[in-house]
Amino acid sequence: MTIISVKMKRTTRLVGALIIAGGSIVACSQDDTNDAQPDQTSETTDPAAQNTTVPDTAAQSPSSTQADQSSTSVESSVDSSSIHEHFSHFEGVSTREEGEYFRVSSDGLAHHTMMEGIVSWQQQVPLPQDYTGSNSWSIPLEPVLADDPISTTDHFHRGAVAIAVNGIPMFNALNNRGEFAADVGELDEWGGHSGRADDYHYHLAPEHLEDTVGEGNPIAYALDGFPLFAQGSETLDEYLGRFDEDGAYRYHAVDYQPYFIAGFRGEVQIDPSSEAPEDQVFPQARTTPVRGSYGPLAGAEITGFEQTGTNAYSLEYSIDGEVSSVNYSWDADGLYTFEFVDASGNSSIETYPS
Repeated sequence: MTIISVKMKRTTRLVGALIIAGGSIVACSQDDTNDAQPDQTSETTDPAAQNTTVPDTAAQSPSSTQADQSSTSVESSVDSSSIHEHFSHFEGVSTREEGEYFRVSSDGLAHHTMMEGIVSWQQQVPLPQDYTGSNSWSIPLEPVLADDPISTTDHFHRGAVAIAVNGIPMFNALNNRGEFAADVGELDEWGGHSGRADDYHYHLAPEHLEDTVGEGNPIAYALDGFPLFAQGSETLDEYLGRFDEDGAYRYHAVDYQPYFIAGFRGEVQIDPSSEAPEDQVFPQARTTPVRGSYGPLAGAEITGFEQTGTNAYSLEYSIDGEVSSVNYSWDADGLYTFEFVDASGNSSIETYPS
């Protein structure tokens, strides 16, 4: 699939001008955008609210051409032991079953080159996230077909909609401005970028993961519990899914808008503290920002990204042919050190406690 990149000229301060975030906890997977509302998640603490489901979604769902399916618990295309197996291919990812959920833990860092190819950069970099313990990702063990599937065009422009089998969250293909992130230059060659909490996530289906898990195996699991597969030749419904020969529902990636999961075919809960279109599936894992969010850097193109040591990375970017870099690392005590090197070789260092 070709990712269309459009260079976007925007004005902002240089990457070295930073603001410390203050250490408050915000929710997982936040995108950097030009508007005031990031597509972040928020933690719900009211136990009663945790059972809140979406009211009156019939008018919000895609027009239905799907064959009538009753609301019932259905099997995924693989059993739980196979789900564990799919996630087991990736270093730093662990899984467990807990109550009604299949839980996925990771540090939120992909083991492939990140960020390269982005031409609309929000000055964020990939940092580790603590998606572990009670903050792990939650996937229903027994997905239930929804009577009124909810459109991802009009909903879920915030937070994750699926978890890739390498432990990286997947956001809606639409950013919180209602634009397809792939079509405005915000994504790297793998379909991902870092959000406002320096959290790396995908906005496209990571089909390259099929090379690791094996052809015909899921590359992700949606937060309604149904698996997501790479592109295929079968006819899909309006939610970009289908029932397989065993009667199990599955989503597939496509190479046209909206790219994956046009609507949740399964039942999901919506965080009652969020509002459409920037509502989000509940529960969500959370992020803890180390530093602030900065907005776009006009004309910047990310030309290089590499791991330079244990817990150390370097990001290279170019503006009008002049190359600058951000070198960063963290130690065992949670101290983050950033070195900003401009095109003339001048550098400045800033540190942030976790």
